[in-house]
Amino acid sequence: MLPDSQTWRGRRVLVTGHTGFKGAWLALWLAELGAEVHGLSAPPPCARGIYELARVREALAGEHTVDVRDPSAVAAALSATAPEVVLHLAAQAIVRRSFDDPAATWAVNVGGTVNVLQSLPDSVRAVLVVTSDKCYRDVAGGRRMREDDALGGADPYSASKAAQELVAASFRASSLAERGIAVATARAGNVLGGGDCAPDRVVPDAVRAAHAGAPLIVRNPDAVRPWQHVLNPLSGYLVLAEQLLEGRAAEAWNFGPDASDERPVAWLVERLAQRWPLEVRVGSDARAGKEAPVLRLDSTKAREELGWAPRWDLDTAIDAIVEWYAGSPREATLRQIAAYSTERDQRPRDH
Repeated sequence: MLPDSQTWRGRRVLVTGHTGFKGAWLALWLAELGAEVHGLSAPPPCARGIYELARVREALAGEHTVDVRDPSAVAAALSATAPEVVLHLAAQAIVRRSFDDPAATWAVNVGGTVNVLQSLPDSVRAVLVVTSDKCYRDVAGGRRMREDDALGGADPYSASKAAQELVAASFRASSLAERGIAVATARAGNVLGGGDCAPDRVVPDAVRAAHAGAPLIVRNPDAVRPWQHVLNPLSGYLVLAEQLLEGRAAEAWNFGPDASDERPVAWLVERLAQRWPLEVRVGSDARAGKEAPVLRLDSTKAREELGWAPRWDLDTAIDAIVEWYAGSPREATLRQIAAYSTERDQRPRDH
């Protein structure tokens, strides 16, 4: 199932974190679907990310430069926008940064979510809170995590995302459901795509290394992650939001890749090095051992109940990333959104 343009055409939508990687891709896709897109976010994280390079601002009906830790500013922006749908992606999303500044990580991820949910105007009918595949507690065994598995997290980022899930569930049960506002959470695997400029992520680190002629330092090459192109989970977010507007699916959902795309970091780096002039070195990081060595998601629920499935495999994702950096970022972004939305996917599925 793909997003339905009839649902989104003319609908007022607020995307928090729209200057970030996933938020910018989502804002452009919503605009292509005909939605009236508004943004609420901190300033862009860098000058060479998708928000600036793909000129996302041009697709917006309005935007508010707001720190989600400021409850008054968040409330004012929500009131001024009066959205029908809120897609909450604003976050401190870097695991290693959470070790350096755990207080800010908790304040943004947990406090920011509280600020959004406590300030929803009566115009809102549906809210999707995007958390993380790292919100689960018992991941050491490497089995695929299901939505009913226990929440937890040994590092500040993961724990803050588990807490974000609890915040969303508590608001849904205590006040939002009775107001007729449907709230769901989405837990996606590791996303890849053009325009990511965050530190300590494989693809943007590889892009920077290739441009600088410097070595790519890989600190945890054996870690297995559920890699997927950013359009895969975003399609799931949009389909889920459509269900929320129909009064269904107000719960937690996983959006991960096929089993064949759960790969070690070293595998992904090797594929990138075949495309770009990369010298790869293995570095050390004492904090790497605090992250789960293997992380897998079970997305059976989304497949069976939402009709969702990832349309692009990891090799296709890598091709799309290379294409994105080879030409005009805005044109490449819109072309890839269009291709994802129209291509027939006949690949056999390994769940």
